[in-house]
Amino acid sequence: MIRSFVLADFLTLGNGFCGTGSVLASMYFLVMGEGRWLVTAMVLLPVALIFDFADGRVARWRRNSSALGADLDSLADVISFGMAPAALGFAVGLRGALDVAVLLYFVACGISRLARFNATADALADDSGKVKYFEGTPIPTSVAIVVVIAVLYAQGLIGANLWLGAWHIGGAVLHPFAFIYVLSGSAMISTMRVPKI
Repeated sequence: MIRSFVLADFLTLGNGFCGTGSVLASMYFLVMGEGRWLVTAMVLLPVALIFDFADGRVARWRRNSSALGADLDSLADVISFGMAPAALGFAVGLRGALDVAVLLYFVACGISRLARFNATADALADDSGKVKYFEGTPIPTSVAIVVVIAVLYAQGLIGANLWLGAWHIGGAVLHPFAFIYVLSGSAMISTMRVPKI
């Protein structure tokens, strides 16, 4: 199977490796409590974004792609820009029952967004085969959440000190910071047209 991969596919795998590494680093942070693991989890996601941009550019530049390319890209994106930011949110303190529901919603939105794109890309493409716009924000925009988390971490506003505190609703806990995930996920599944750069 690997023999059928082209250079762009290996870049896509780099995206997936970074996302998986980020999830594992978030888990290490939870177990060890060492900030370097949280920093690693955050740093790997912009690197995944670079791989995500590069794979498409390289495929167009070399004018070759594999039969697996588009699906490989979507699977890597779910890991790097869906699961990894959710794991990062959990690691920094979104651990209440309602927080977890929000993180699950966010990941479900990312999966749905990618499935919609894969199903409609051909219909949205112009005569040259290029898609002029995205419907809903692309899943890699979730890297913006990582930037916010990095700022909060630098200011010591994670864990028990998570920015905006916590709400106790019935027997469940919801951190208002979780709404950044609601906004990001909802924007992904929206029907707003976002020009493709």
